[in-house]
This record gives sequence, structure tokens and C-alpha cells, in this order.
Amino acid sequence: MIIVLAAIASAIFMGINIGGNNAAASMGAAYGAKARTKKQAVTLIAIFSLLGAVISGGDVIETLGKGIVPGNTITLTAAIIAITAAALSIFIGNVLKVPVSASQSTVGAIIGIGIFFGVLDIQLITQIAGWWIVTPALAFILAYLSGKYIHPKVLLWLIDHESEAQIRKTIAKLLTVTGCYVAYSAGANNAANAVGPLVGAGFMDQTTGSIVGGIALGVGAILIGGRVLQTVGTEITELCTIRAVFIEAIAAIIVHAASYSGIPVALGQIVPAAVIGIGCANEGINTIRNGTVKRIVVMWVASPLIAGLIAYSAISLIS
Repeated sequence: MIIVLAAIASAIFMGINIGGNNAAASMGAAYGAKARTKKQAVTLIAIFSLLGAVISGGDVIETLGKGIVPGNTITLTAAIIAITAAALSIFIGNVLKVPVSASQSTVGAIIGIGIFFGVLDIQLITQIAGWWIVTPALAFILAYLSGKYIHPKVLLWLIDHESEAQIRKTIAKLLTVTGCYVAYSAGANNAANAVGPLVGAGFMDQTTGSIVGGIALGVGAILIGGRVLQTVGTEITELCTIRAVFIEAIAAIIVHAASYSGIPVALGQIVPAAVIGIGCANEGINTIRNGTVKRIVVMWVASPLIAGLIAYSAISLIS
């Protein structure tokens, strides 16, 4: 009974921390552009993260549950250790108000378990690592190009064809659509980080895992999402509403594509990379607040290493 409670508690703790960090970061652009309040942002995140987890979260759950380390290798105890280790890594990011990657923390923890048991799918890990390198770079490039060449033309067209009131109304609608799409994609990709190892250990099935993970993400966004929202939205660069639309659309498309392929990607890297890209395009590198960016980069590197070390140390001690 104790181990069952521990499994449920670890999944909920992980989901809440993911919701407070990566899912909340998904609407940082709109918050920074003052298109949504914190309350509006975290409420939309909670609803659409749950929908994304339940409808589209199964493929990534399968990858984290049985792909990196064979499902018959991970015991329930090992799954609890992996989730808790990853959650602690993300919790550190939440305390520091820095967006970190739930996927990288979870994969790092699972790799730590796999190293202990001597069983890892190196080919799959290499594939995932490739996505981690390509996706933030792609987000940066697309955001930079959008900010440099598309944003000015869109702005001029709106000024020529719409009144100021109508422009605000149109952009607000676009931000609602793109923001909900980001939250949906975040739920589809990140619910697996909370429950994937438990599914792999046979503790729950994919459907139950999607629901549990989605609910936990939503609760985390509501309870603690405002902290990282502040960092991404206001402490990297200045954002206007049109740029926020570009950032949200780019992030959502990239994350949704990865979820469809069953790959856990780093939303906590993709969104800030897009924010940095569009900031560089419009104002130059000097507008980027280097102190904030350095903190983010340090945690990107440290979080999977911390999770892997905790997981390996814990499973070694218990065994």
C-alpha cells in the first residue's frame, strides 16, 4: 500500500512541477505582451494541457515508459525513483524561476536508472538528443525570420486596413488560439514525463496515465505557474502582441510535431529560444537580458545531469 501511495504521490508531484514550469512557460510570450493576465494564462494552460495529454499524449508516454529502458526492466520502485529525481530537478528550476526541460530531466533520470541496470536503447537516446538540439535552434531561426521579415509587413498591413481597436481585437483572438494550441501541445508532450515510467512498470495503463498527468499539469499551472511565466514573459526581452503570436505558433507546431513522432522535447527551451530569436530580429542582441539567459542555459545543462545523478544514486542505495 505504501509503494502505491508513493507512486501516485511522485506522479502528482512531478506533474505539478511540470505544470508550474514548462506548461506555464508556454504562455510567457502572451503574458509578456500584456495580452493575458496571469490568471487567464494559467487557466487556459490547465484546461488545454489536460486535453492535450488525454487526446495526444499516448505516443510520448510509450517512449518514456518502454522505449529508453525496456518496460520489463523498470520496477515500480525504479519508476518512482526516476519520477521523483526528475521532479526534484524541475523543482529547483521553479524555485529559481527558470524554465527547465521536464523532458530532459525525465530522460536524464531514466538514463540514470538504465545505466544502473546496464540496459539502454542508445539509438533512441541519440534520436531524442538530436531533437533537443534541432528544435530550439529551429525555434530561434523561425522566430528570427518571422520577426525580421514577416512582422513588419503584417504590422503595416494591419495599420493600412484596420482601426486600432479592430487590430487589438484581432490579435487578442489570435493569441487565444495560439496560446491554447501551445498548452495543448505541452500537455501532449509533457504528461508523459509525470507518468511514463509508471506506465512502463505496469502500474497504470496509458489512458489512466494521460488523465493523471494532464490533471497534475493543470493543477501545477494554476498553483505555481506565475513564477516562470514572469521570467519568460518579461525578463528576456520586450514583446509586443504580434511577436507573441509568432512565438506561440512556432512553439506549438514544433512541440506538436515532436509529440506526433513520440519524442519528448524541451518546451522549456523551445519557447525561450523563440523569444530570444524574435528579440534579436527586432532590436538586436543588445536587448537580450544576458543575466536571465545565462541562468536559463545553466539550468538547461544542469537539470538532466542532476536528475540522472539522483536517480542512479537512489537506485544504487536501495539495491
